[in-house]
Amino acid sequence: MGQFHLLTIALCSIFLSVCVFPETASAQLRQNYYANICPNVENIVRGVVNTKFQQTFVTVPATLRLFFHDCFVQGCDASVIIASSGSNTAEKDHPDNLSLAGDGFDTVIKAKAAVDNIPSCKNKVSCADILTMATRDVIALSGGPSYAVELGRLDGLSSTSASVNGKLPKPTFNLDQLTSLFAANGLSRADMIALSAAHTLGFSHCGKFANRIYNFSRQNPVDPTLDKTYAAQLQQMCPKNVDPRIAINMDPVTPRKFDNVYYQNLQQGKGLFTSDQVLFTDPRSKPTVNAWASSSSAFQNAFVQAMTKLGRVGVKTGRNGNIRRDCGAFN
Repeated sequence: MGQFHLLTIALCSIFLSVCVFPETASAQLRQNYYANICPNVENIVRGVVNTKFQQTFVTVPATLRLFFHDCFVQGCDASVIIASSGSNTAEKDHPDNLSLAGDGFDTVIKAKAAVDNIPSCKNKVSCADILTMATRDVIALSGGPSYAVELGRLDGLSSTSASVNGKLPKPTFNLDQLTSLFAANGLSRADMIALSAAHTLGFSHCGKFANRIYNFSRQNPVDPTLDKTYAAQLQQMCPKNVDPRIAINMDPVTPRKFDNVYYQNLQQGKGLFTSDQVLFTDPRSKPTVNAWASSSSAFQNAFVQAMTKLGRVGVKTGRNGNIRRDCGAFN
């Protein structure tokens, strides 16, 4: 037995890359990670988020979207917050990220400043963890579930526009495209359906769904899966040559509440994007939509589970990351 153990160690030394399990990075994440480092960090962040929330509701969808866009590109490492500099075009300046609202970035930067204002906490808490905490807080402030977050991430050491290519879901995606993109991040179809409900909050620019109300196909200029009355309302709010800066609510019923009305809207043909409505029209995902449309608690439990799994994606540890002094710039 002892010889076998030594052989295993020897083989692991030779094939180190094979013996490092993918779970290793997320294994360092744990609740109350900062208990002995910066024990009041969650209250500090929550206080800043609450102040920002009272200033503008946009704080909620902006922060939630920032977290998602961060985690899906190189993992949850706050690389999306880095500003472009010199010859480097950072993630945030990729076309898919230009619509990220500034209030999300501002929330993280202000929370980081408040944390670092405590001498014992200065340069001890990562921007990636602050974004994770702030995301949990905006969900709770808008009526969603509050949950314990796993912490212990380091901030990433690179941020390039090129790294965003093909990593974020498009509003035109079908179920197979959505499922495979989420699977690449270790997330199941159920996780994808749960996380899609982030579209219960926030807004979209008209150009993101104009094809559904004007030129869907030769036979059907309007997407036939859209409720006719809703389609007419969208055409009214987004005329053909509308100012590209005009945005409308993604949830036409409760746009400022984190709830399961998102799924009830899908049942009525009121999903704004193709990638929303397909969750109901595709028979593989329809039963889940129906279940969560009728049970707020079942949806919330699934959402918390999916957010926890999302927070484990591509976590940086050891030499692969550090704690940034300025969330918008590398040390």
